[in-house]
Amino acid sequence: MGSGWLLDFLKGMVKPALALAVVLMAIILSYLQKLGLEGDMLYSISRAFLQLSVIGFVLQFIFSRENAGWIVLAYLFMVCVAAYTAGQRAKHVPRGKYVAGASILAGTAVTMLLLVLLKVFPFTPRYIIPVAGMMVGNAMTVTGVTMKRLRDDIKVQMNLVETALALGATPRQATYQQVKRALVIALSPVLDNAKTVGLISLPGAMTGLIMGGASPLEAIQLQIVVMNMLVGASTVSSIMSTYLCWPSFFTKAYQLETKVFASD
Repeated sequence: MGSGWLLDFLKGMVKPALALAVVLMAIILSYLQKLGLEGDMLYSISRAFLQLSVIGFVLQFIFSRENAGWIVLAYLFMVCVAAYTAGQRAKHVPRGKYVAGASILAGTAVTMLLLVLLKVFPFTPRYIIPVAGMMVGNAMTVTGVTMKRLRDDIKVQMNLVETALALGATPRQATYQQVKRALVIALSPVLDNAKTVGLISLPGAMTGLIMGGASPLEAIQLQIVVMNMLVGASTVSSIMSTYLCWPSFFTKAYQLETKVFASD
């Protein structure tokens, strides 16, 4: 960074500061409607401002180094945060944070490796870190939903699962319908987004490129790649999470681990 980085940063923050007017509008509406969300709105926007400001400086530092080690470190940090968040969503799944972390890591790492080997993206911080962030974010969402939905469905249909186990079915066979339902529910938003992309809204990557001066044709090329990688990473991560959940749902004798389904 040059010596004038702080001045440049402050100049660049003028428009974001002006955009706070729409947040103020939302706070006023919340107050008038007695929603009680004013505090949450202030906290959320303040936290977003702080987080984005910090990550901006961090990325500026990493981009100026062009070092593979920083790429890996940033990627693992994102995976850890995503694992914690997804684990919180599926808090009744034993070792949910570790299951989520392993699933997110597997899905995003495989997808990113393929993209690099196929030379879709060069292995540089400027490309890999934003790409990894998008994949990890989507994988976090679908993994958390998959784990929570699978555990809840098995709990609701314990009698059916136990009957299947008593008749000699394996845990996979006994919970096939529950797994399928959890995966369909978790992946449906990603697939629906892919079906309607460009028709209802212009995605962030495409919008950013267009606003940055790129031609719409260049923007859609990148957005197509982004949609493909999100579908791939999300699918691998969600399926992986179902396989990693099974050991904690069943005993070694292929019986349901009732204590896992006792709490709400």
